[in-house]
Amino acid sequence: MNIVQKLSATKLKSVEDASVIRKFAVFFSLMSFLPFVILSSLLFLFIFKGEIKIEQNLLFWAVFAIGVLSLIGFFSMRQTLIKLARVSENVKAMLKGDFSRRINIKSYGDNEVAQLARAFNEIVQQLEQNIEQLEKSKKTVQGLLLKVSSGASFAQNLDAFLDLILSTTVEALEGKIGMLLVLDEEKNELVIRSIHGAAAAYRKEKRIPLDDEVVGWIVRHKRPLLIPRLHKAANSTAGALAFEPPLIGAPLILQNKVLGVIAVNGKRLGNSFEEEELVILSNIASQIAWAIENARLNENNQKAYFETIAALAMAVEARDIYSRGHSDRVGEYAINIAKQLGLDKQRIKTIQDAAQLHDVGKIGISDDILQKADALGDVERTIMEQHPIIGEGIIIPLHDFAHLRDPLRHHHEWLNGEGYPDHLKGDEISLEARILAVADCFDAMTTDRPYKKAESFQAAKEELLHYAGERYDPNVINALVSYLKI
Repeated sequence: MNIVQKLSATKLKSVEDASVIRKFAVFFSLMSFLPFVILSSLLFLFIFKGEIKIEQNLLFWAVFAIGVLSLIGFFSMRQTLIKLARVSENVKAMLKGDFSRRINIKSYGDNEVAQLARAFNEIVQQLEQNIEQLEKSKKTVQGLLLKVSSGASFAQNLDAFLDLILSTTVEALEGKIGMLLVLDEEKNELVIRSIHGAAAAYRKEKRIPLDDEVVGWIVRHKRPLLIPRLHKAANSTAGALAFEPPLIGAPLILQNKVLGVIAVNGKRLGNSFEEEELVILSNIASQIAWAIENARLNENNQKAYFETIAALAMAVEARDIYSRGHSDRVGEYAINIAKQLGLDKQRIKTIQDAAQLHDVGKIGISDDILQKADALGDVERTIMEQHPIIGEGIIIPLHDFAHLRDPLRHHHEWLNGEGYPDHLKGDEISLEARILAVADCFDAMTTDRPYKKAESFQAAKEELLHYAGERYDPNVINALVSYLKI
């Protein structure tokens, strides 16, 4: 490339990178001002000399130069306007929701149009990032609210449900420590119901006065709170304390009544929480408040239902002087058998409740059969064997008592399959039902009945051992013997 070509390329690039105003000045000069100067010069000569003498070749090249310069100016201005139009089209597309558009900045040089195109690309990129973040937040909220909503309706263990929601919330918000506290109005304190993360100074059931810590402020003011990171110490204790900034917290409010607080502190990514994260936490807090209230109402209803059915069981026993106190004694034997076998608290509670209700189905059996002094006939025995089915039928409509259905129905089943009502065998019979079978049989043998006198504990023990492995579970019998020390 020679010097002239280099100079031409430099000049063209200089014009291309020039500002729009400078371009307009150059192109205007090419298209209008220069031809105007040439024509004005000719007019001046004509006026003062009366004639114009110009060679044909010179005139030709003058007209040619004017035409070429005009075309150059036209196409250059057109190219600039096309670039502006493209930017305008992309802006319109973006306003309609199409964020896939991008402008190739390399073809725009380095002028105002290029800067506008570059700004447009940056805005679109930022919008895409914001939309992506919003979609992520939306999915987080939807997932959390789905768990909270389903838990609010169906959670049988509120503590396990709250632990799940809190841990999910802390992880979704990229926090370090989460805490859920329930208000004790009588003592004017907050009680930690669930905690997630390593907070050395706090544990479940710890009480926090309302005039202490930031959670007390949230309860008193009934407002969510966001505290950004206040400092950046080299040896920060973040992670050791549950209420150290950065922190977000929201009250659990239901019908303008505060039930508690949920708080998340520490930030794994970034310095502080954002306002949208506080909004997410507030929405979750609202759902948790409903879950806690529903659990309270459900607990009250469940207690009322159980007491009603227990009253039916007592009414059955009241009809027969020989069976009074039977359910309480069976319950005592069954609970202690379960403890000897090392069952957990939940299973022991199931066995206790089932023992109290195990004969409630006898409410459907006539007194002639219940109080008969002689052995039952075949028809009478068939009717009596229906009482486990009747008992199960009483609790079937109650969802919260579903775990009692099996022991109520099967506490008269035998390992050899000769029990009733379903003739189950061996491991088909649940451990809860096998425990009730032994406890029920032992009490029946050791109390007076219309058709026989009570046996001694020793005789009853020998009777059970005689049928061990055939009717009754040997391990359950051994647990009862160990408890009674007979």
